[in-house]
Amino acid sequence: MKKRIIFATGNPGKVREIKDIIADMGIEVLTMREAGVEADPDETGTSFEENALIKAGSVARLVREAEKDGRMDGEAQGVCNIVMSDDSGLVVDALGGAPGIYSARFQGRDTSYIIKMNYIMDQLKDVPWEGRTARFTAAVAAVLPDGTSYTVLGHMEGYIGYEISGSNGFGYDPFFYLPQYQKTSADISEEEKNAISHRGKALRAMVEKLKALEVL
Repeated sequence: MKKRIIFATGNPGKVREIKDIIADMGIEVLTMREAGVEADPDETGTSFEENALIKAGSVARLVREAEKDGRMDGEAQGVCNIVMSDDSGLVVDALGGAPGIYSARFQGRDTSYIIKMNYIMDQLKDVPWEGRTARFTAAVAAVLPDGTSYTVLGHMEGYIGYEISGSNGFGYDPFFYLPQYQKTSADISEEEKNAISHRGKALRAMVEKLKALEVL
């Protein structure tokens, strides 16, 4: 049976990154919209894992309903649709782990990331370099057709820089400094970022987990 992943996100930056990472594994990836379902569940969890499962579970229910009603795309017949989602964010040690699971909503959901980053840098203005440690964390959840679910975590370690730099990333990438590159994660190429990113690590770990379980 043909197997494919439906990823529960509408974020274009994430979609591009996810497809780039998983494309090398020979697995078809569809967005919710491409699969013919729409959902925007409230992220009411208290951890990255819980929020990823909330999103994946909500979309999985819609996918199963669409499969039963014949509303999926024309290739859905005889396809094993695995629903995945991620929840990710920036964890700043000097801020007690903030913004964490509230990264997208930090300082207001409609507030630009330039404002969010400048606010964080202002909060850290008196913090020495060694205290500016931070990490991007991503939880990836997968829900199988029988309702079984799994989660994995991935991290990318770095520092909060003193300035905003780069245009290759999105979100908080332009002030997240990677010492191994001596650049921000918005200054390195997409290929370099995908190799070390929190989301890349979590996605690859999930794919390997599902392969070990003979799901993929």
